[in-house]
Amino acid sequence: MSYIANSDRYSKMDLRRCGNSGVRLPLLSLGLWHNFGGVDDVQEYRKMAIHAFDSGIFHFDLANNYGPPPGSAEENFGSILKDDLKGYRDELIISTKAGFDMWEGPYGEWGSRKYLLASLDQSLKRMGLDYVDIFYSHRYDPDTPLEETMGALASAVNHGKALYVGISNYPPEETTQAINILNKLGTPCLIHQQKYNMLHREPEEGLYDVLESKKVGSIVYSALAQGILTSKYIGGIPQDSRASRESGFLTKDELTDDVISKAQKLNWLAQDRGQSLAQTALVWCLRDPNITSVIIGPRNMKQLEDNIRSLGNLDFSDQELEEIERILNT
Repeated sequence: MSYIANSDRYSKMDLRRCGNSGVRLPLLSLGLWHNFGGVDDVQEYRKMAIHAFDSGIFHFDLANNYGPPPGSAEENFGSILKDDLKGYRDELIISTKAGFDMWEGPYGEWGSRKYLLASLDQSLKRMGLDYVDIFYSHRYDPDTPLEETMGALASAVNHGKALYVGISNYPPEETTQAINILNKLGTPCLIHQQKYNMLHREPEEGLYDVLESKKVGSIVYSALAQGILTSKYIGGIPQDSRASRESGFLTKDELTDDVISKAQKLNWLAQDRGQSLAQTALVWCLRDPNITSVIIGPRNMKQLEDNIRSLGNLDFSDQELEEIERILNT
C-alpha cells in the first residue's frame, strides 16, 4: 500500500521565516550526515524519514559526502523519495552541499566552479531529482576567489538546478563578502549553516551579527555536540558510542572531566525542566529567534521521537538561562 502522509503534520511543527525570504523552515530539520548511509539499517532510516515528515519536518539536509560511504546518503534518500515521498516533492525542502573531499584530484573538493557544479549534477542524479531547494558551498576555500565560488552557486540557480543558495562554515568576514557578491549577482544568500551548541559558541563572536544585519537565515548543526550534550557520556563511554569508535568526529580526549562535569550539571537542570539533556540542548539553540532551524541527526526512532518532544517546552526563564551560563563558564 502506498504511503499516505499524516493529515495533521503541519499542525505539529512551528515554522520560522528564513531571513527576509519567502522560505519558512520547521524548527527541527532532519540531517542525513550519519545514520542514512550504506552501512546503516535500511528499514530504520526509512522509518525515521517517514516519521519526521508525518511530524511536520519537511526539510531534509544532505551533502555530497554524507554516508558512509560518501554519496550513499543521497542515494538512499533518493530511494525514499521514489518509493514513499515522491508525491510530496513540492512540500519538501531538500538541501545538499559540496566543499569537502569527494573524489580524487584537484577538482574533488573545495570551491572551484568545476567542482561545485559537477558535484551538484552528481547529487541530483543520486537522488533522482531535477533540482534541489538549497545548494550550499560547504566550506570557505581560501585559494579560490569568492567571486568564482559564489558565481557557481548563482549558475546553479540560473540553470534551474537549485532554487536557493547558501553557505556553510564561513567565518564572519567571508560571510559578509559572499552575501554581498551574491546580492550583486541577483541570487541572494538564503541561509548560513554553522556548528553551534552550548559547548561551541563561536558563531556568537560576529557571525550572528552579520546574518541578522544582512537578513540571512541561520541553521544549526551539531546542537548536541556529537552526543556530549546527552546523558550518554555522563556515566562513562558506552561501547557502541561514537567516542568509543574513535570515528574522527568525537574522540575520548574531548570527554574531559570538565566537559563531563558540565554535562552532569546541565542534565540536572534539564530534569528540573521536565526534559532530557538532549531536549534542553536542542531548544537552547532555538532561544534566539534569528536561528531559523536546528538540524537533528538521530540514530534511531527512539532518538527522533525524543528530539521532537523537545518542542513541548521551548521557553527558558531568566533564572534558567543564568544558571546555564554559570555552568558553562565555570
